[in-house]
Amino acid sequence: MELFSLTGKVALITGGLGDIGRTLARGFAEAGADVALLDRNLARRAEVEAQVRATGRRVLTLEADVRVRAQVDAAFERILEQFGRLDVTVNNAGLNVRGPAEELAEADLETVLDVNLKGVFLCGQAAARAMKARGGGKIINVASIGGAVALPSSAAYCGSKGGVVLLTRAWAAEWAPFNIQVNAIGPTYIRTQLNAAFVDRPEIRERILRFTPAGRLGRCEDLVGTAVYLASAASDLVTGQTIYVDGGYTAV
Repeated sequence: MELFSLTGKVALITGGLGDIGRTLARGFAEAGADVALLDRNLARRAEVEAQVRATGRRVLTLEADVRVRAQVDAAFERILEQFGRLDVTVNNAGLNVRGPAEELAEADLETVLDVNLKGVFLCGQAAARAMKARGGGKIINVASIGGAVALPSSAAYCGSKGGVVLLTRAWAAEWAPFNIQVNAIGPTYIRTQLNAAFVDRPEIRERILRFTPAGRLGRCEDLVGTAVYLASAASDLVTGQTIYVDGGYTAV
């Protein structure tokens, strides 16, 4: 359907070379968008770029740390130079440091908050400036079920993702007059290279499945439909929302 088409759009994804990022990149490209990818580690660059180009779309990969304003601003300038526009920004870069809350090192707390919240804020600022100049756009923040419910040994992560949920609402209210829609996706546990060792522990997997009515972990592909919807004209009157793609985890 044309309503869900991203043809002619340019979409930026932070953390774009990770498992979730590259899956979203391929999904956006298949929906018609050219794609820009930001990541600190470019080891998978050739592989992901090949997947995007196989759809016939253009791709630009840039090395940048979302915690550093100068690198963020330079990356956005490069994207605008290359493509001439920016229609969608997906703030996907994120991480978790697990452990007892009372024992969490200050450096680990700062890392989680800087990447998951400050990084989203800096990229959102840059995106909003570009989108205001063009008359609108879409910002999609990747939150988590941890922004709505407590997750074990993840106090800093939950705090950061709760911040993303409320930041999404604040931006939505402030930027709605500029035709910028801001929404978030709240995934359940998605098995990726980064967390496979954790979610594959029998006691952890049992707990996740016990709290998930759908009875399974998430897959990266489960996020594509929601992301394309929020990036497309189909969601033009939707803003300030967090859509939980969680198999019912937050419903019970």
